[in-house]
Amino acid sequence: MWRSFACVVVLLVACSASAHKEQSLDALVNERLGLMRDVAAYKWHRQLDIEDRQREAEVLRRSVQEALTLGVTPVSAEGFFRAQIEAAKAVQSHWFARWAAGEPSAPKDAVPDLVSETRPRLMDLGARILAAAASGYGGASLTLTVEGVDGQTAARLQEAARGLRLFAHRLEQIRATGELRVGTTGDYAPFTHRGSAAEPFAGIDVEMAMDLADALGVRPVFVPTSWPTLMEDLSAGRFDIAMGGVSITAERRRVGYFSIPYYSGGKTPIALCAQAARFGTLAEIDSPGVRVIVNPGGTNERFVRASLRRAEVVMHPDNRTIFEEILAGRADVMITDRIEVALQSSRQPRLCGTMDRTLNHQDKAYLLPTDNPWKRYVDDWLYQRLRIGMVNALFRAHGVRLAH
Repeated sequence: MWRSFACVVVLLVACSASAHKEQSLDALVNERLGLMRDVAAYKWHRQLDIEDRQREAEVLRRSVQEALTLGVTPVSAEGFFRAQIEAAKAVQSHWFARWAAGEPSAPKDAVPDLVSETRPRLMDLGARILAAAASGYGGASLTLTVEGVDGQTAARLQEAARGLRLFAHRLEQIRATGELRVGTTGDYAPFTHRGSAAEPFAGIDVEMAMDLADALGVRPVFVPTSWPTLMEDLSAGRFDIAMGGVSITAERRRVGYFSIPYYSGGKTPIALCAQAARFGTLAEIDSPGVRVIVNPGGTNERFVRASLRRAEVVMHPDNRTIFEEILAGRADVMITDRIEVALQSSRQPRLCGTMDRTLNHQDKAYLLPTDNPWKRYVDDWLYQRLRIGMVNALFRAHGVRLAH
């Protein structure tokens, strides 16, 4: 359920950066409003207006999007953040009025820079406040002790905090917001690929994502992720589903759910055709002087680290250009998924698979948060697409024979 997920996120937020200790909602809100004196002093000495509607609108937009990672409904999140903004302006106005009356004078020394110092602290506190409020960690009461907050302002903020609402499950959120957020790496053809950040994603799983969004009656929003950050991004709620050749592993299953599988394969080596005979067995690959290239963070690296002891492991950060390293002679062999070996050897006549079998068995599926209604929906949708032959047709269209 979303509430248990929100509790996970508040722990993640609390453990990030400087390993914050858990704090009550009271303490977090008071700490954030306490910074408004510094904000006011910065603006006072530079003759800046307290109110900046353009920035407020951007803060609200960004905050509502961040709230979705916790499963907080946009309307209640906007109300909560708007109440915080109004409270912040009330504190700043209080200090402006006191300084204008000369009691006391506005501080001049050691006023933190608003952009480089205070705002990062405000953003961090804002995320922690939302997580605490959404999880219910702050309790029912909200006692504000910051100078400049009157009773009416405090009551509005209290009401907004109590009014936060969570979606019952991810499927409800997707339908309510009209968006399906799809995490994808863009570096693993034929499943997901793009040449640069300016180009749209393409591939088998990108087309499947579009079909899933169409079935839901929403629009797909592709969220860039990477193999090293995939599970962190899932846990942080940055996407609703990860699609792009994701292999099922026990480690990933400890964090999220998987859909039913849609492709079965395994790891196998690829090298220059002229050198392929040198790497016919795993023992021949795991030899001193053999340079095994691998991309970080995924199942390729896990397999190499677990299976090789004597070969030199060469890390390459970009899976889109990794095969060029073999062609250029800067690496000897790569161990990757059978489907990628077949695709790359068809694209590059100088590259060949070195074995006619796989070294293990792996299924590919779609990675999901631990949400039962959402998993049931995705499984039913995928089962129907497999049954009618749509998945098989997509693989054939991308030059791949589907094997199970």
